[in-house]
Amino acid sequence: MAKIFDNITELPSREVVLQTESLVGFESKFNRIYNNLKLLLDQSGLSEWSKKYHQVELPIIYQLKDKYPLIILAGDAGTGKTISATAIADRMTRELKKEGFILKLSTRVRGEGLHGEMGILVNDAFTQLKEQAGKNRLAFLLIDEADAIATTRSTSQMHQEEKAAVNTLIQKIDEIRELNGRAIIFMSTNRLHFIDEAILRRAAIVLEFKRPTKEECIELYQKSLSGITFTNEQLEELAMLSLKKDTDKIGFSFSDIRLKVLPEAVAKAFPHKPLTFDIIKETIESITPSPEIL
Repeated sequence: MAKIFDNITELPSREVVLQTESLVGFESKFNRIYNNLKLLLDQSGLSEWSKKYHQVELPIIYQLKDKYPLIILAGDAGTGKTISATAIADRMTRELKKEGFILKLSTRVRGEGLHGEMGILVNDAFTQLKEQAGKNRLAFLLIDEADAIATTRSTSQMHQEEKAAVNTLIQKIDEIRELNGRAIIFMSTNRLHFIDEAILRRAAIVLEFKRPTKEECIELYQKSLSGITFTNEQLEELAMLSLKKDTDKIGFSFSDIRLKVLPEAVAKAFPHKPLTFDIIKETIESITPSPEIL
């Protein structure tokens, strides 16, 4: 199992909740995904709803059984796709009062050049996913950097083994529908246009992650620096500095602010002076945003 997965996290998890607290814009993303996945998880409730409000079971209720439990999170690096997938899975177990696991597929599943290895590992990963999905338990599979394993088969440079692995992945996604929403697949990618068209068609939702807006920058600084008093004008100035600069085509990503700007600002203040607006401003102006991945 260690070869297939980087880690397996039991849900619900207090640690995941703490990580979620720092996420900006999480609620809207969660609600969109949760409302869609409820259609898979509550078939009997859908039938009752239809009969209550329409006096018949609408044909769409039956058609919803063909919906794929596949969520694609697409966007630039550092925009929070991976942690959002874990946080959404954790919240779902809480909302539905179930236990669960999230299994993060290892990039080693791409194989080491051995014939057929990639397809075998994909197959093994889905076998583990099915085993974790019980009557009162949800199982989530997170495929990070999904473009590395779900690459479009139309490219002439693609090896036969890679095409076979994508075929296996599509087949396994199809089979997961039999579990009626108890197993859910998250794919995150920086390169949505590299994902195979058949996989894109199967996605229940393609959720786009972007670099933060001014309002999101303000919220991120407020959350990260809670306990330090800044004026609204100061927060707005920090946010504006974090957006697109004259010398850069893009602004900071969420992870740029959390893992580069703020730690460097703290390093400048620690241990002999407080963290001030001027220190943070000076730090923002001295750091270049991470490059955009196209």
